[in-house]
Amino acid sequence: MKIAMKAAGIAAALALGACGGGADDQAADNIEAMTENRADALEDQADMTGNEQAEDALEDRAENVRDMGEDKAEQADDNDDANVENQVANAM
Repeated sequence: MKIAMKAAGIAAALALGACGGGADDQAADNIEAMTENRADALEDQADMTGNEQAEDALEDRAENVRDMGEDKAEQADDNDDANVENQVANAM
């Protein structure tokens, strides 16, 4: 699952990279990286817990973080708004 999610993240980053340059594109890349790192950390925590319910909850949080990152990166790029990066950083 991790490999598939990373591949999806890389594909999304490449798709964003194909767009025009600018601060909003860099912000979108930063958002993707920031949320991917946070989701990976949550999955690592899930792997180390001995409680199945806690593991499921952490994996769900990781998925939500990835989804939020993709949405916010798209928002930053579509709206040409680099300030979205700060909003994501504050939310994490």
